[in-house]
Amino acid sequence: DMENSLLHGTEGIKKNILCPLVSFPCGTQVTFHFRTMLCNDDRTALDDSRKVGMPMELVIGNMFKLDVWETLLRSMRVGEVAEFWCDVIHTGLYPMVAKSLRRIAEGKDPVDWHVHACGMANMFAYHSLGYEDLDELQKEPQPLIFLLELLKVRGRVESWALSDEERLKAVPVRHDQGNKLYKQGRFEEATLKYKEAIFCIKNVQSKVNQPAWEAPWLKLEKMANTLTLNYCQCLLRMAEYYEVIEHTSDIYNLRLMKGFYLRGKAHMEVWNEAEARADFHRVLDLDPGMKKIVKKDLAVLAMRMDEKKEEDRLKYKGMFTTASAPKTPETAGNKSTRFFPIS
Repeated sequence: DMENSLLHGTEGIKKNILCPLVSFPCGTQVTFHFRTMLCNDDRTALDDSRKVGMPMELVIGNMFKLDVWETLLRSMRVGEVAEFWCDVIHTGLYPMVAKSLRRIAEGKDPVDWHVHACGMANMFAYHSLGYEDLDELQKEPQPLIFLLELLKVRGRVESWALSDEERLKAVPVRHDQGNKLYKQGRFEEATLKYKEAIFCIKNVQSKVNQPAWEAPWLKLEKMANTLTLNYCQCLLRMAEYYEVIEHTSDIYNLRLMKGFYLRGKAHMEVWNEAEARADFHRVLDLDPGMKKIVKKDLAVLAMRMDEKKEEDRLKYKGMFTTASAPKTPETAGNKSTRFFPIS
């Protein structure tokens, strides 16, 4: 009875096994079919992988956006078909996940690449997901029913051992992992996920039997550049400013607003005033909507340069005073290090 079947005592989840037949370690790849339904009288279906003709794959422990699916799948055995009722505490992110899955089924990129994944564009207004039923669910979250059939389980697979098809499937997974780690402030771990995704793309890209800048190669390059900029945003938070300058300069010719912005921020941190100003002005050329943000950054740049000039003035004044003054017991051995900026 569904009312009495509580999954492992986890609040807000009920399980009803329809076809009875393990707990999987992190790194296990699971393949399954799913159907998502509303909890109304008609049990309205939102998504069905069987109708699309493509089962779902995810890797246990890789922080898939909809964490509850990992919880559900860990309770199942291969060949099992089960129905789960999940409360809103577990289904809030379903609209975003469903959007990505639908885009894949339609042959589109799972991510809107023109939206900066690490938060630059997310400061602007609410955007439709592009699907009316998902927009409604996003505005008013509600419990959902997931009908799952576990088809296959594979042991841990490393990126280097994947086929080209598997590498491309791994890219959005690693991308999502990096984004989630970034939001948690785990910047170094996020860089590793972004680098894994970039490795997968570059490996596949090297085998594309078409000249650079033709459609298949360019699509991969676009994905790699998005990941590279996210990687640089992590480096910026880790104070690796010269690395940011190097990596963003590698994709300079692509006129990517986020690249100029990150490089401008890095130049600002190492007191490269002219370079920082030039990059911030390129940001405005490419996206006038960044005017408020750039204005604030230019004000910070001016303040930092004024502070640097004052520190330098005091430093050289201190050096001159120390060099010319006769050494007395009070000044002997005192090199006026307090006048140097603290790095």
